[in-house]
Amino acid sequence: MKMNKTLRTLLMWLPSVIITLFFVPNALDKILNSSQTDKIVANSSIMIATGVFLLVSTGMFLYNKTILIGTSLLALYMTFIVFIHMYKGKPYEVAILIVMATIFASYIRKPQLFHPKQEV
Repeated sequence: MKMNKTLRTLLMWLPSVIITLFFVPNALDKILNSSQTDKIVANSSIMIATGVFLLVSTGMFLYNKTILIGTSLLALYMTFIVFIHMYKGKPYEVAILIVMATIFASYIRKPQLFHPKQEV
């Protein structure tokens, strides 16, 4: 019985960890290498602010009480990235999958957030 609970918890957190392993290095790259010239916004302070935004959003995504806000912020950010990739003519399918995976990981951890409240 203990093994089932441990396995369930591990499988429940696995998508969130994978999403985190995408967003955290992306955020650190934006903070530490803020003078990227091939981006739409070449201003280094905006890149650093975006990196901090991603770190804060990822932290909110991992914390159960703020999972909905964190998921919304990460999905919104990646939706903007999808539009930027479409505008630049780059492949955008992976970015769409990341948006879907972020929402899916949130749903796996807290499905009651996605169900409407039943009125009695």
